[in-house]
Amino acid sequence: MTDRSFPVTEIVASRRPHRKDAARNYDALLAAAREAFAEHGAEASLEDIARRAGVGIGTLYRNFPSRRELFESVYADEVNALVKAAQEVADQEPWDALISWLDRFSGYMVTKRAVREALNDESEIFAACRDSMYAAGGPLFERAQAAGRARTDMTFVELLRMVAGITATTFDDDAQRDRVLSIAMDGVRA
Repeated sequence: MTDRSFPVTEIVASRRPHRKDAARNYDALLAAAREAFAEHGAEASLEDIARRAGVGIGTLYRNFPSRRELFESVYADEVNALVKAAQEVADQEPWDALISWLDRFSGYMVTKRAVREALNDESEIFAACRDSMYAAGGPLFERAQAAGRARTDMTFVELLRMVAGITATTFDDDAQRDRVLSIAMDGVRA
């Protein structure tokens, strides 16, 4: 799986600056935006994002001329991390690999909710991200099914919708969310 090219990986690489100092600022802005969107949703302040990243607002606008470009870059970066996570766990036992990847997926859902408000399902970035995520995570689910560890009467898309639904719910804390997700995954186990 590691030698495969994913559309989102190419998108992320093409947007990231090549100079080291510019790349550091770019990465700091993405991390700050991810935090701000998780805390405040799509309406997070761009000034707050720049401040969190330790850069001026001009640096933010130089990297992301519009709010939409910032949303797209954060979203693509998150999905690219999911692709990498699938590659990192691919050699684990099938069920463990699937659970490890779904744990990362549930964390990604926090950012996705905020960013999705700004992107529509028809955007090129959204389509490339979805295709890359399915191509990276789908084989993990198929391996777990083939190994007799995951039920075969559901699809990968159904699995993602179940996990997305659980993570969209408000919980008292992360431990409660993880417990509910674990209970749901027991229902996926063959």
